Amino acid sequence: MRLAAQGRLPRLLFDYVDGGAHSETTMRANAGDFAQWRLMPRILRNVQHIDLSTRFMGARHRLPFWFAPVGYLGLLSPRGDIAAGRVACEAGTVMGISTFSIAPLEEIAGAAGQSACQLYMVRDRAITRDILDRAKSAGISDLILTVDTPVTPLRPRDARNGFRAVTRFGARHVLDMVRHPRWLADMARNGPVEAGNIARYDLGKGILEQSARLGREIDPRLVWDDLDWLRGVWSGRIYVKGVLHPGDARACRDHGADGVIVSNHGGRQLDFAPSAISCLPVVREAVGPDCEVLFDSGVRRGTDVVMALALGADAVALGRACAYGLGAFGEAGVARAVDLLREDIASTLALMGLASIDELKAQPRDEIIARITP
Repeated sequence: MRLAAQGRLPRLLFDYVDGGAHSETTMRANAGDFAQWRLMPRILRNVQHIDLSTRFMGARHRLPFWFAPVGYLGLLSPRGDIAAGRVACEAGTVMGISTFSIAPLEEIAGAAGQSACQLYMVRDRAITRDILDRAKSAGISDLILTVDTPVTPLRPRDARNGFRAVTRFGARHVLDMVRHPRWLADMARNGPVEAGNIARYDLGKGILEQSARLGREIDPRLVWDDLDWLRGVWSGRIYVKGVLHPGDARACRDHGADGVIVSNHGGRQLDFAPSAISCLPVVREAVGPDCEVLFDSGVRRGTDVVMALALGADAVALGRACAYGLGAFGEAGVARAVDLLREDIASTLALMGLASIDELKAQPRDEIIARITP
């Protein structure tokens, strides 16, 4: 999927999906550190029928993974946000709606079934309040407060391509698009593109200007009092995304969050931060069994999902995996990515002698997964 997406998308967009911060050390570690763990198979178990359903975000879903909020999906494929939402709905899982979505959150929620709305707190609290009101009116109960982006770090690939640093496309961008005629033809049929989710907030005209201005508006002054404020105005569930430290996880729980999302933004924020999978067990231990723990960053295959669940995650979020599928083959590519992961998870469970996700979660951790010593 990744290679197919690279062939179809302009470099500007592929590098946005594929790249990370600075040296991309943390981004590589996210995927690579899964190799530090080993799964333990058990034999002579009845695994003829595998049940992948599990409970998270207030409901039972048919899959143990969901779609993380990823910005600009509608640039990878026409109406890509909505296409991903349809796939999530058909697959029986949750669609995370990015603040930087091309389609308005109302349209995505209408296509997706259960959705979770991402929230970046911005300096203008009127915008924050309006997003909350819109999410509530759209029937959304789950809010993802993303807190690991007080500033945007250097992302060398984006910097070279001028992504989110320019307010209009230049000649090199146009040439890059022309060199990808399938993508260009698909997008041209749908007319000009803007950041539809934030278009109403007087942040300029066109996708580049709107995104650049909103990025500068993300509030770097957030403190725990702001989480208290959010808890007071939002009656649904709150998940704090971007948690790696166990002390922060406990504080999120104590300030009213329903769950935390163990994530380093896919290696796109602090380079040389620890991999997300290395932080997952200590975060789960810190918050205890009653606080929901979700996970993302570095997931590429079904064994990664199973490892994260074995280490304490209630469910796993997919970011790049969904984006690669969408960039490669549109809605059909996302559906294919889901099918591949579903098949891989099912076969991994069967080979471990487990018939369901619930059975996996019920096992003592040290009986199903172990960290290898160097």
